[in-house]
Amino acid sequence: MRTDLLISLASCLLVVNAEVIGRCALAKILHKEHMDGFEGYTLNEWLCLAFVESNFNISKVHENADGSYDYGIFQINSHYWCNDYKSHSENFCHMDCTDILDPNLLSAMQCAKKIVSGSSGMKNWIQWILHCSGRPLSHWMTGCHVE
Repeated sequence: MRTDLLISLASCLLVVNAEVIGRCALAKILHKEHMDGFEGYTLNEWLCLAFVESNFNISKVHENADGSYDYGIFQINSHYWCNDYKSHSENFCHMDCTDILDPNLLSAMQCAKKIVSGSSGMKNWIQWILHCSGRPLSHWMTGCHVE
């Protein structure tokens, strides 16, 4: 009984720390910041990426087996794209990883644009390959009005 209570409390704390944005609210921000059509990727693809990587959780941080971390709504990796001061980083986006967690999403979108501008595009994200690439995605914008 006591163990169940502790697990319940821990789960609640994890949910409190999560900052989840709604699908349509995210679509509006992505549209406003000119992500629709950037490097040929639609809002549907960006929404799918955000969902499969973080379940729309702006504050998500995930530790990988190699000691690097993935940050924010797009789960941007610290080994290549941002500096978390925990391990070596190429820091191709020239920013601190904590900036990617900002609720305004500007740093996350700026870095994501840098990532998709490379030759691999969204193929940099394994979850996008597995769950979004080549699939019908029009449902992601259902009910969202971005104009």
